[in-house]
Amino acid sequence: MKRFDSRIVLGSLLIIGGGLALAEAMGYLKNASDIFWGGAFLAAGLAFLSLLFGGHWWSAFPGFTLVALGVLIILPNSLEDFGGAIFLGDIALSFWYVYFTSRNDRWWALIPAGVLTALALVVIASLRFEEYAAAVFLGGIGLAFFMVSFTNMAERWWALIPAGVLSTLAGVTIAAEKIGEFQTAGFFFFGLAVTFLLVAALAKMSWAYWPALVLGIMGFLGIASLLDFSNYIWAIALIAAGGFVLVRYFKAGK
Repeated sequence: MKRFDSRIVLGSLLIIGGGLALAEAMGYLKNASDIFWGGAFLAAGLAFLSLLFGGHWWSAFPGFTLVALGVLIILPNSLEDFGGAIFLGDIALSFWYVYFTSRNDRWWALIPAGVLTALALVVIASLRFEEYAAAVFLGGIGLAFFMVSFTNMAERWWALIPAGVLSTLAGVTIAAEKIGEFQTAGFFFFGLAVTFLLVAALAKMSWAYWPALVLGIMGFLGIASLLDFSNYIWAIALIAAGGFVLVRYFKAGK
């Protein structure tokens, strides 16, 4: 039995390409070159993806990427606006595959998978809801870090911090449109306080209660600045702080 020769593939491609070019020259077909190259990339991508059945997880990266390129080339003009989302989403699929086939060892794939998925969603959201594109991007990446932390909370508790910060920023971008950029500082600090509370509660890190308390107070004061009685709160806080200092002083002098 003869060994497989790469010249068979090359010859077949040349014949297919020549046939498509002839069909286009005779007026039976349009965009023959796009069909040829798109089909070539799809075939190459599927060839790499077939290696997944043999346990070669690395082949997901070139496989999904080449398939994405092939789809982009043959994509009809009516769907051009979704080209970026299709390309990014297809590459994201490679990282999702790598993660789900070995969640304990390849947890790191969650981060690029989340980033690429968020970017793909941003492309789609910007077509109709451009004002929420930043929130979708930040929130999507934040969700990816949340997923990383839950893969092993004891070892990857640190992922809660970027998850909370990014999710808070996603909320702030929406709040800035509704209540103004200056007033969102209170919501930002309050979101950071919730982040450290999650670190303390889920990861059993008792030290996280202290930054949560400080940030919570700053967030409360920031939110209170939106209300009419905010001046009273600041005045009472200053009086209480001054009284505390004086009491400590006189107690120390006895």
